[in-house]
Amino acid sequence: MKIIATALIVATAALPVAAQEEDSLMKRGLRLFMEGLMEEMEPTLRDFGELAENAAPFLQEMQRSLGEVVEDFDAYHAPEILPNGDIVIRRKTPLTDPLPPTEPALPPIDDRGIDL
Repeated sequence: MKIIATALIVATAALPVAAQEEDSLMKRGLRLFMEGLMEEMEPTLRDFGELAENAAPFLQEMQRSLGEVVEDFDAYHAPEILPNGDIVIRRKTPLTDPLPPTEPALPPIDDRGIDL
């Protein structure tokens, strides 16, 4: 009985030490995993940075061009993509007066094709 009690006391005392060792092993394993992941991701991240640097002038030009066409982006809802693939950008408040017709109306024609 004394042997069992002694073994239980030793095992109980050893639990915190084992837990600490397990905890430090988990920390070490996690650190090694993260270091490996960063090594694997570094070329991709570097390429992505170069892509962003190369795309910056194009994006700035596109923003400038859009700014010439659209006077105020806050006046529009977010774009919607229709099932057929068309993209619609609606005004939040419609224009008060429609645009004037660009072509004059055609004269009426009778059923024989003669102008009336």
